[in-house]
Amino acid sequence: MTILAIETSCDETSVAVISRHNSIARIRSNIVASQIAIHAKTGGVVPEVAAREHVGPIIPSIKHALRDASMELSDVDIIAVTVGPGLHTALAVGIETAKTLSYVLNKPLIPVNHVHGHIAANWDGRKPVFPSLALVVSGGHTELIMIKSTNQLRLLGSTRDDAAGECFDKVAQLLHLGYPGGPEISKRAEHGDPKTFDLPRPMLKYKNLDFSFSGLKTSMRYLVENHPLLVEVDNLCASVQRAITDVLVEKTLRTARQYRPKEILLAGGVAANKELRARLARETNKLPWHPTYHQPPLDLCMDNAGMIGLAAAYFPVRSSTRTWRTTDIAPGLSV
Repeated sequence: MTILAIETSCDETSVAVISRHNSIARIRSNIVASQIAIHAKTGGVVPEVAAREHVGPIIPSIKHALRDASMELSDVDIIAVTVGPGLHTALAVGIETAKTLSYVLNKPLIPVNHVHGHIAANWDGRKPVFPSLALVVSGGHTELIMIKSTNQLRLLGSTRDDAAGECFDKVAQLLHLGYPGGPEISKRAEHGDPKTFDLPRPMLKYKNLDFSFSGLKTSMRYLVENHPLLVEVDNLCASVQRAITDVLVEKTLRTARQYRPKEILLAGGVAANKELRARLARETNKLPWHPTYHQPPLDLCMDNAGMIGLAAAYFPVRSSTRTWRTTDIAPGLSV
């Protein structure tokens, strides 16, 4: 089975080719056209601009992905596309393109949940093991999801306000570090002392599995405003990164002890954070029943069509096959 996947949920235009053989799916090609330079000018993604910027590269990206996979459109068996969650206008570009291809080629169309894509990024070239616990962390999501099988996913905890990635970006904006903020904070944190500033760990003392990062963001704003000549940017970055990582790791371990999964998966854009990757791997290794820990390669952490194609291959029930007539945008889609 060969899948042509399209992803335009936010500010990355991406097309990939995925092949599945003997229940194992592999990415054959994965093309990503980034809009980071455009949105850096405004310090964040403007939905209308993002949608407009998808239009130009979408067709060239399809051609590029097929060429890299040494394939033709006629070799494709299934079209897969992100239908949500995401920005409505951005999603529309990818979905209308996928629907057109489905109609012209007379191929089935699989609508894919963007969050499922982030999870499936851990399964490139390997068979999933269940039950698994996934920590999905990005600019729009901070969620703990239990995966009992490819058609049984349960949301155990989520953010009540800001996502962890959004907190990284807003703090970077306060410190004038540019956009996207997460990578810049991580880079500066390598030269800082995380014990310099005593920042809150929101909701860490509560037994529930939800997250909240608005309080941490507010604490950082007051700290910066009250110290206008503050030059300890590296220490600030190290301190806020440690605070966010403490919450993410502890909540994940708490959930793991309660549900005892065979695998723990890290996923999402923030999964590229070096400290989070290292600490979650180290702490998972200490759990007494020895679950396996997996994290995606860095190029599959950010939004990309490769993960969408993997989700279409591994979540056949959740990503039910439809036609171009019955597929539509679902910007508020949940797990």
